Amino acid sequence: MNWEERLSRAGWRITMPRRVVMWVLQQAGHPLSPQEIHARGRRFHRSLGLVSVYRALAVLEQVGLVRRVHREDRCDGYILASPGHHHILLCRGCGRTVEFPGAEDLSGLIAHVERRTGFRVEDHLLQLVGLCPPCRGSRLRSRPSGWETTGQEK
Repeated sequence: MNWEERLSRAGWRITMPRRVVMWVLQQAGHPLSPQEIHARGRRFHRSLGLVSVYRALAVLEQVGLVRRVHREDRCDGYILASPGHHHILLCRGCGRTVEFPGAEDLSGLIAHVERRTGFRVEDHLLQLVGLCPPCRGSRLRSRPSGWETTGQEK
């Protein structure tokens, strides 16, 4: 089922701002802020407003079509979401994201946290930050000779 069918089945209309936001995110190779989506989207839909982008993102996130990513510059970015529950790997070098499944693998940790704190965990967000293989390779190639890996480099 494509994104338009998913949106319609959830009871939402297919509006031009939602089309533009989805198109921009489909073209992006990394998370984009609402401002970046707005700037790119205005190239194709001149009357697209920033408020419309925020509203479209809210609906698309609610339906599960986009996922919020917390970038290191403390600005939320958005990516297209795969169906189901996924976590995110974010490359701090190039900004590339990769989703991976895994709600069930945290059940032991969640149960432990609930027992220790008394909280009832209703949901979670897991995002891992590191370097993708190409960025890791370029960092290794750019080190001075004699540089040793300690496992603590930033």
